Amino acid sequence: MRTAPPSAAPPVVAILGGGFTGASTAFHLLRAIGGQPVRIVVIEPRAGLGQGLAYSTRDPSHRINVPAARMTMDSADPQGLQSWLRAHPASLDTDPEARLPGGELFVRRRTVGDYVADTLGPALASGRIEHLRARAIRLGVAGPDPVHLNRGRRFEIGCDEGTVLVADLVVLALSHPPPGLPAALAPVAGSARLIADSTLGGDRLSGLARTAGQILIVGTGLTSADVIASLDRQGYRGRITALSRHGLRSRGHVFAHAASLADFATDPARSATPLLARIRRAVARDAAAGLPWQATLDAVRRDAPAIWAALPLAERARVLRHLRVWWDVHRFRIAPQPEAAIERRLAAGGLEIVRGRLVSAHEEAAGLRIGWRVPEGAALHERIFDAVVVTTGPAHGEALHRMPVLASAAEARLIRADPLRLGLDVADGCRALGRDGGAVPGLFVAGPLARGGVGELMGIPEVTRHAELVAARLAVALADRLSPAGQGA
Repeated sequence: MRTAPPSAAPPVVAILGGGFTGASTAFHLLRAIGGQPVRIVVIEPRAGLGQGLAYSTRDPSHRINVPAARMTMDSADPQGLQSWLRAHPASLDTDPEARLPGGELFVRRRTVGDYVADTLGPALASGRIEHLRARAIRLGVAGPDPVHLNRGRRFEIGCDEGTVLVADLVVLALSHPPPGLPAALAPVAGSARLIADSTLGGDRLSGLARTAGQILIVGTGLTSADVIASLDRQGYRGRITALSRHGLRSRGHVFAHAASLADFATDPARSATPLLARIRRAVARDAAAGLPWQATLDAVRRDAPAIWAALPLAERARVLRHLRVWWDVHRFRIAPQPEAAIERRLAAGGLEIVRGRLVSAHEEAAGLRIGWRVPEGAALHERIFDAVVVTTGPAHGEALHRMPVLASAAEARLIRADPLRLGLDVADGCRALGRDGGAVPGLFVAGPLARGGVGELMGIPEVTRHAELVAARLAVALADRLSPAGQGA
């Protein structure tokens, strides 16, 4: 990378979102540019970087759902979190339930935020990475640098506290959009008995744990498990009903097994049906060799980029339509501690998991009357609940409408939704595509918002590798913009 002239203001890289994705992107970008004069500004409203939606929770029931030994900010150090925990034993002193009998660590999620904050600490203290504590609400085009025209088009970012930042390069590393309210619950949208976003309902959940007799949880995935574990920890004595269309809950972990020899990356399947058949055959072969299905699915996860790249768009849509719910419950496994709480409540009769589709809701003096139908039957099932908690997960398909900064960027023709409505459309894994379908110079997408083009981008190992990719592309773009002959990136 060529050094900019001493009189030149350093180029600015703005990273919108300072959760795990944004923090990791900043960390790896700083490594990639070495001592080059570049301002790296992370725009994040939370007090610390690296927390995001997942790791800002203070609820001690909320735990990582993979062992700490598989979480890291740096692919070169695959046990980064585990190593940090060994160097900071005090982080486990108040969490005696973190360590399993076999030695595996499933720590509280906020501990991951502490790990990221500590890793970024020196760079923040030195000013090499800046944390602008604000929420980006507007993204548009600012025009070229009036002094150094080779930098090309620049971007203007407006923040909720009034700051306006002009940046040469921008990374969209935003958190997941909030969950959407199921249509059947629209008639009770304003009810005090409804918690429409469980990630924001901590205090209200505590109140329910003390007072509610019957609680309905809409959704049976990992977020539902968080709510059940939290209520259980607080001594909830009432009855919980968890409802979802398939009635499936996240599967658990199996430890101390060999790796599967299954290979899904060589000559990958080109359509959904052969892919499913191939996975089933691999599960059967592994079972015959004494391996659990978890070993096979770990191989699928490892080869997911090659699998996704080989599928045409129509087949990707088929995978999402028919296989996604099964993939989610097998891939996103539940931590042993909340799993134990769920099993205990199921055995005691304090929890039931129901398969059905919400069809009606209205409020009465006694509570919320909720109706649902099972897929095979016409009969309407109704019950009155003291409270309803929605845990259906982020509304990824509504990101451009529900997140102001993305809405403004879409209006400026800088981004567009991906065809599968999983996030944003990208090229080369991370370059944002504008409304006309062309890559927008200087605009990048990091983390889960890029998964429509990349595939699996929800787990920490995948997010870390993607952050490293984005940082490498940013370093190349910066080299071009710092070069006297550069034409922008």
